[in-house]
Amino acid sequence: MAPVLSADARATLKKLKGQRVAVLKGGWSRERTVSLRTGAAVETALRKLGVRVSGIDVRRDIFTRLSQARPDVAFIALHGTFGEDGCVQAGLELLKIPYTGSGPTASALAMDKAASKRLFEAARVPTPAWALIEKAAPEPGRTRAEKLLRSGPVFVKPYDQGSAIGASRADTPRALAKAVEACFRVSSCALVERFIAGKELTIGILGPLALPVIEIVPEHAFYDYHSKYAKGGSRHLVPAPISAAAARRAKSVALAAYRSLGCTAYGRVDVLMDRRGGMWVLEANTIPGMTSTSLLPDAARAAGIGFEELVLKIIAHSLKSRLRGDRLAPTTQVSVRN
Repeated sequence: MAPVLSADARATLKKLKGQRVAVLKGGWSRERTVSLRTGAAVETALRKLGVRVSGIDVRRDIFTRLSQARPDVAFIALHGTFGEDGCVQAGLELLKIPYTGSGPTASALAMDKAASKRLFEAARVPTPAWALIEKAAPEPGRTRAEKLLRSGPVFVKPYDQGSAIGASRADTPRALAKAVEACFRVSSCALVERFIAGKELTIGILGPLALPVIEIVPEHAFYDYHSKYAKGGSRHLVPAPISAAAARRAKSVALAAYRSLGCTAYGRVDVLMDRRGGMWVLEANTIPGMTSTSLLPDAARAAGIGFEELVLKIIAHSLKSRLRGDRLAPTTQVSVRN
């Protein structure tokens, strides 16, 4: 049975008929397995729609392969290093191949959690107090992190990884040191954030609009790798059981964070709502997962957008942003306060 599509999705599909879409997946990051699942889901959706699609498991020779294949559109389903850090985007621009998602600079800024935090602060987007500990020169970051710990628990994560890889909570100096060392096994820097108790929310963004807010209820103490990708690892409550006013605030800070990085087309922003209703942005994800346990498809479904239509909308918004030249423009002209 053919998927039911909106008029604008049908128009996008009509433009894609006869064109070739390459789904870039896999790669060599620590998120390779998840990327393969995202890519497979996107490929299945496009084939169901009758689009000519080829899946490419990305290797080091990807730009040579793409220069020979010359697809009309590249759907980036790569998570982590090379996929989300602006590298593949920059290469695609040099090859003049249209692609999905944000441009090189916005991708790099979102991937670098410390750079993101600095831009959030410049834009006056609420974000938890933080410190960056560098493996090569741990002071004064360690001193700042220990000061944060004196006022309560902290959360420690690699500054340039996704999927909660290497992330953990620390309540004591010993636990902090152990968490930082765990980060250093996968990254050159550890980001230490003040822990905020409350609801874990995430807001998908599609084009200029925020999708329904999701509350994440993880099986474990926090939303770790198992909670993200294992069946039953977490519950996604959508729409989130929060007031309409709180949902509006969550969407507002998410959009402000997204725009402060210069992101375009689509993405997802993670937000904590504290016990007083304050919203705190953690990070932005420029290539959200599209697996059976992923959050963005859940949010889209709650907005009446099926998976196949979501794929088409991602392509449509991405191509519009490429035509506008939305590549390099993070902005500080937003301000959201709790």
